[in-house]
Amino acid sequence: MVTGALFLFSWVGQFLFQLVVQRNEASQHGQAFAWSEFLPQFFASTFENWQSEFLQLIWQAAGLALFYYWGSSQSRESDDRIEAKLDALLRERNLDPENP
Repeated sequence: MVTGALFLFSWVGQFLFQLVVQRNEASQHGQAFAWSEFLPQFFASTFENWQSEFLQLIWQAAGLALFYYWGSSQSRESDDRIEAKLDALLRERNLDPENP
């Protein structure tokens, strides 16, 4: 409910401020304010804003998932596997892994 109220408050604020700017620009150019010009601009700017917010949210979610995966125990090699790799490298160089 609070989120919905904040959403409506910000959307009404955007509407009012954009309305004031549009009216001022129309009067500066000696033109009459037209709702038919204002409403498409308002909805276009609203959808552009929402698009950028959703893209940002998707990037944040994807980044969080990636960092969570990198930090998880499933993405790390176990100590036994690392030791086996080191032993194999030592054997390739004709070194005894049991007696360094």
